[in-house]
Amino acid sequence: HVQLVESGGGSVQPGVSLGLSCAGSGLTVSTYCVAWFRQTSAKEREGVATLDTNGKTWYSYDVEERFTISKDNARNVLFLRMNALKPEDTAIYYCATRTATLCALSASCYSPWGQGTQVTVS
Repeated sequence: HVQLVESGGGSVQPGVSLGLSCAGSGLTVSTYCVAWFRQTSAKEREGVATLDTNGKTWYSYDVEERFTISKDNARNVLFLRMNALKPEDTAIYYCATRTATLCALSASCYSPWGQGTQVTVS
């Protein structure tokens, strides 16, 4: 059974750091593009960061220099480290994988997805 399970969300004050984790089962993250997306009630699901199998990363303009995507292939876990959080970072964050070595920016290119974890900055 292919599954991604996220953890690490919460409510924090502006300026602090928070880390999200996403544990994979039934798949091997080392051979997949991995990504983090976020969604609010006012916006469609948008890409935050991607990491392809060659180690190349991409970050959205809103989070570059503050967020870091990484993965631990041995543990089959991917991470999102979020520094200097802002109220506008408030959203439900989702991890996802794409069965390809290269990443894409469209949410429709990704499956499976984690269940989502709420991050609130206020």
